Amino acid sequence: MATKKAGEGAMALAEMKEFASFAPATQRYLRRSLDVGLGREDAMLRWSRDAVEAASIRAQARIYARLEEIRAIVPDDSGLDAIEDFMAPLITVTAFDLGQGRLTSFSAYRFLYERLIGAEARPWLPGAFCAAAALPHLHPELRRKLLQSISEAAATASGWSNRQPSFFPAWVEKVDTGAALSN
Repeated sequence: MATKKAGEGAMALAEMKEFASFAPATQRYLRRSLDVGLGREDAMLRWSRDAVEAASIRAQARIYARLEEIRAIVPDDSGLDAIEDFMAPLITVTAFDLGQGRLTSFSAYRFLYERLIGAEARPWLPGAFCAAAALPHLHPELRRKLLQSISEAAATASGWSNRQPSFFPAWVEKVDTGAALSN
């Protein structure tokens, strides 16, 4: 039992380190997206800094309404007859997120979608990412950057872990360290 908990702790630490490696704007978008997609907080209240961001959050909430449907139909196998109903909405939601310009790599995208949908979606994420990253609504330079961010290993993996993510980054209130030190 202790070994299992140690392994879980090591994986959570690795996930925290991965999150810390993302740019601050990406970290903010990941936390916001998890709040919207998992219904954790009032995303509009917490994340909206202006009218443009409020409109983006409203659009994201409309697009993310499809996540429930996507979670329910993740294919169990790679049979082509099972993927059409799943991949089309997944690519649409992915295209929205990539179009926001805050997920600038496959690793940031994978980090988010493993949490929004679950570990069972891992085999499908490279295909959805590549399809959405190649769509014409993205600036050609962003398309190039996104498509170059997926490693050969991620694109050609022969298998995927079914371990659910354990670290879900959330908003942390700023603490006044001066007051804490004087107590």
